Amino acid sequence: MSEYKDNSIITLEWDEHIRMRPGMYIGKLGDGSSHDDGIYVLLKEVMDNSIDEFMRGYGKTIEVTIKEQKASIRDYGRGIPLKSVVDCVSKINTGGKFDDSSAYDTAIGMNGVGVKAVNALSIKFGVQSWVDGKTKIAEFSEGKMTSETKIEKSNEPSGTLVSFIPDDTLFENFHWYNEYIERMMWNYVYLNRGLTILFNGKKFFSKNGLLDLLNNNVEGELLYPPIHLKDDLFEFALAHTNRRYGEEYHSFVNSQNTTQGGMHQQAFREAIVKTFRDFYKKDYDPSDIRNSIVAAISIKVKNAIFESQTKTKLGSQHMTPGGQTIRNYVNDVVSRLLDKYLHMNLEVADIIQKRIVESEKERKEIANIKKGSRELQKKVSLHNSKLRDCRIHYNSTDPRRLESSIFITEGDSASGSITQSRDANTQAVFSLRGKPQNTFKKSKRVIYENEEFSLLQAALNIEEGMDGLRYNNVIIATDADVDGMHIRLLLLTFFLKYFPDLIKGGHVYILQTPLFRVRNKQKTMYCYSELEKEEAVAELGGKPEITRFKGLGEISPAEFKTFIGKGIKLEPVVLEKGTNLDLLLEFYMGDNNPDRQQFIIERLREEIDPITA
Repeated sequence: MSEYKDNSIITLEWDEHIRMRPGMYIGKLGDGSSHDDGIYVLLKEVMDNSIDEFMRGYGKTIEVTIKEQKASIRDYGRGIPLKSVVDCVSKINTGGKFDDSSAYDTAIGMNGVGVKAVNALSIKFGVQSWVDGKTKIAEFSEGKMTSETKIEKSNEPSGTLVSFIPDDTLFENFHWYNEYIERMMWNYVYLNRGLTILFNGKKFFSKNGLLDLLNNNVEGELLYPPIHLKDDLFEFALAHTNRRYGEEYHSFVNSQNTTQGGMHQQAFREAIVKTFRDFYKKDYDPSDIRNSIVAAISIKVKNAIFESQTKTKLGSQHMTPGGQTIRNYVNDVVSRLLDKYLHMNLEVADIIQKRIVESEKERKEIANIKKGSRELQKKVSLHNSKLRDCRIHYNSTDPRRLESSIFITEGDSASGSITQSRDANTQAVFSLRGKPQNTFKKSKRVIYENEEFSLLQAALNIEEGMDGLRYNNVIIATDADVDGMHIRLLLLTFFLKYFPDLIKGGHVYILQTPLFRVRNKQKTMYCYSELEKEEAVAELGGKPEITRFKGLGEISPAEFKTFIGKGIKLEPVVLEKGTNLDLLLEFYMGDNNPDRQQFIIERLREEIDPITA
């Protein structure tokens, strides 16, 4: 038994603690393939300080440049006070936002931690501040200062430049995805009208705020022009779409994108139900009112408390410490403004009521179908034979919840290999039997009449919405052949048709597995393309043994452990801005037509197996 004495107690330096426990500060590490990977949190922490300056009325433009691994953010605010530059980026809990009398009570970066975490987790970190014709530079590596200049004269306008390169020993094989960064930049300008962001030269600007967000991100057709209303501290935009299933929310607190919601989002969902019920004088079911709704909400909360340093879920219950509750405030604002709008726009009110009645009819039809398939529903609820579950889930409070993943595999062979090699704490496995149905032209009843889909929906726990999602990463793991690609498309069609928020939320990935194993007696290399195979053959020299993996079932559990462990390669499924889901699914999964035939013909290529002597 180990001894516990005075010399067992260790005090870490601030940077050592951040590097030892990065999850406490940025959620998770990752390689950049997921929207919530650590490198984007690092970028956001720096951006938040620049946004706070804009919100105070200083600096209307922020320039963001990402070249290879290096990220640079230049704002034109007041600049960090020059004598405090080093302390502000290297002393924990140091900053200018702790004074109760300060104008920063609804700022984003309130903890005095963020930029220090960026410093500690970067192999190179630099800060330069310009204040009233003078400047100072400091450079760091892994949180340790490597150089510092004296305060010097400068002709540059006031502001701050922060540059950093994430440490690739922590963020292994990381790479930046422009789609995730652009989404972040758009959200900043939607929430801060008048702000211009230049990302690698591309301009981001929003004239109408949340209204632009709604119009630019809605899937399907809007049934009526978006309703856009605001009070001093709360703004919202909402509309119903012709999409048949689900509800979608873009929620923000003090310009922070709360992707996991919180009291403000919960209160808004309750408020719209109450307001519509009161207006129509009908006790409609909440799910019928909210079905097919898309909304954007933004609230300003004094000294907001979030449930983690990454600030993705609001923890505050009150608008101000000890003041009015967020629930009561949001209910009051929505009831007052939305009720007035409905009375002044009776045509829109009629359209909304018709949509609610349609949703009610569809819900009751599905309820009858579920009654008619009681045996299947009983089987789903009692035992999910397709699922080999993990211990930690996304909808828990476990510190490792973001690592929670589920692999959707084809057949028992592949699922067996993954099951034997997985981390049972965070990795679950769901096994499909053959190809699932093409759900493009089917109604939601297919979920309750088809065992595979019923079990998959139950495993993910998303029948009632994304709030109960059990896995942060839904990973499609199929063979890299034609059949495997087809199964990928069928699964993506299922998700896009009935659960599009699963993909919009950045939860769906394709597992990249090697096509070849190249080895000699000294070394084994796994290759993900023909080019990598050729490079491996050249590196090993001689005549190495080359194995072509035709399916996941051919990869042994011992080898699979390498591919789904720390070095896992995931390709995110990303919907490009402005994608029309109906047209997308019609083209790829609908009836064959001349346009699709021509599309295939133009992309045909001849594959010839190499001739071996």
